[in-house]
Parts: sequence; C-alpha cells; structure tokens
Amino acid sequence: MQAMMLDSLREPLRPVDRMDPVPGSGEMRIKVEACAICRTDLHVIDGDLPHPRLPIIPGHEIVGLVDEVGPGVDRARLGCRVGVGWLGHTCGQCPYCLRRSENLCDRPEFTGYTRDGGFATHAVVDAGFAFDLDAGADAAAQAPLLCAGLIGWRSLKKTGDAKPIGFYGFGAAAHILVQICVWQGREVFAFTRPGDQSGQRFAKELGAAWVGDSDESPPMPLDAAIIFAPVGELVPAALRAVRKGGTVVCGGIHMSDIPAMPYEILWEERELVSVANLTRRDAEEFFPLAQAADVKTVTTRYPLAEANAAVADLRAGRLNGAAVLVP
Repeated sequence: MQAMMLDSLREPLRPVDRMDPVPGSGEMRIKVEACAICRTDLHVIDGDLPHPRLPIIPGHEIVGLVDEVGPGVDRARLGCRVGVGWLGHTCGQCPYCLRRSENLCDRPEFTGYTRDGGFATHAVVDAGFAFDLDAGADAAAQAPLLCAGLIGWRSLKKTGDAKPIGFYGFGAAAHILVQICVWQGREVFAFTRPGDQSGQRFAKELGAAWVGDSDESPPMPLDAAIIFAPVGELVPAALRAVRKGGTVVCGGIHMSDIPAMPYEILWEERELVSVANLTRRDAEEFFPLAQAADVKTVTTRYPLAEANAAVADLRAGRLNGAAVLVP
C-alpha cells in the first residue's frame, strides 16, 4: 500500500510503500476512496496534541470499501462502503463506556493519532467503529461528514433549541452545520477571521443570516454560540455575544489559552461547555439528518501524494469547505 507517514512532529509527511495491512480479530481492512483532512490532523502534525504514536499515518475522516475482514467480523460486510472517524476503539468496560459516554473512555484509541489512519490507500479499522454509508454517493463528499459533521452535530446538540446561533470560525464543520441549522429554521450568525471576505461570502451563500469579523458584535443577542476556531481569545467574545442564560460551546479538541476575563460576562447563568470526541450514537443520529437536510459538502480534492500541499493550504486558510485526499 501507499501512505503518507508522520515520522516527527512539525515535519512534512513522508511517502511510504509497504505491504497491505492484515486485519486482526474484530477488524477489517478498507480500501480508501477518500479521506478528508480535519483541523485535528493539523494539531497532530503540529504537535499541539501530546503523545501521538509515532510514526503514524494521519487521517480520521475515512470513506472506503471493505476488502478484507478479520476473525469475528461478518463476511457480509465485504464490498460495503463504510466511514471511520476519530474515535477508533473504546475499552467498553470503564465507567464512561458503561454509561454510554464512550467519547470519554479511559482507554480509547484514535484514528490517525494512536492507530494508523486514512492518508493511505488502505487502512485497518475496528469493525465496531465503521459506519455503513451509501455506496452510490460521492465518497469525497461524504468524507467531511465523518468528523466535521459529527463534531458539529455534537456541538449543536449542546445548544438545545437555540435559534439565533453564532459560529466562530467558518471552516469544514461550520459549512456543514449551517445547512442543518437553516433546514431546522434556525438563524446563523457567522464570524470569520477579520477581513476574510471569501469566508464571509461562503457563509452567506450557504444561508447564514449575518456575517462579520470575529471581533464584531452581532446585531442582536444570541441564544448560543459554537467556537470552531482553536482560538482561546474568542471565548470572552462569544460570552459577550450571548444573552443571559445563553450557552457557548467549544467545539475543538485543541484551543489556545483562554485569557483572563471578568466574571460578569459569565454571570447571569451563561454556560461555557466543551465537546470531547464523539460517540457512535452521534453518527446514528447525524447521518439520516444530513440526508434529510440534503447537506452538500464543498471540497477541494488532492491526490494522496499531495497531502503536504493540502495540509499547508488548510493551515493557511486558502480554501473554503474541506480538503480531501483521494488516493
């Protein structure tokens, strides 16, 4: 198989050729059709997340066809299209798993972080964490749903029935979630990096009711805000933007330090919460919803060998929507 390998943090990925992996008990091998690049992949490559397994093949928004199964896996899954996200395995025995909070598992494995991911022609995955997908749909268009979509959905659930809702950062997750919100009849206020006219036009085209810079105040108090950008300075800004009793959700796995802020902007029962990973139940809820809402992902596609260019474009904000590797 061919793959793009991360040998050392903050270094370019290295192309490698090696034998196709063999699935073990409870596992299956996927022939990768597409793998989207998530901002979490940047955090892994850039060393923002501690202690990745190195060397590692990144990538955790994988879509592909099952071409081999290990012991204990139903052979009827051979040839099926599946998707694999960030949460690659859980212990099933810790208190969090037992209370159906597997996203908080004490002994988890993460795709593209502690087990090899999808920046490759093939990947071995835990069969229990591979979701069945529509084989007739465009694989590259499905790939961003596996993390950007799922984390966006988990973040949105934290806001309850909020109607005026703000998104800070308008990347892959927000461009999916705004379509869900518009379909649900919610008003979305999109905040981008100051001066990002392209991102603001993109948000407007997808149905945002208002767009502006992240240092602007919205024209009305918001019921809730979701912060997708990994920028701690946005937390006080979002708290100031939400009404009394409003909620601010931190939707990323990594964020720069939150600066000191006056208690008065948290007071009046505003809530500040985080989202950690995702669960298989999130996928069961989200995929039918995305289909009902007719969500259309916007993708920029790259050959596998150009993974470093794709990562650089995403890091520099040179694209709207999602970057997707197509082996």
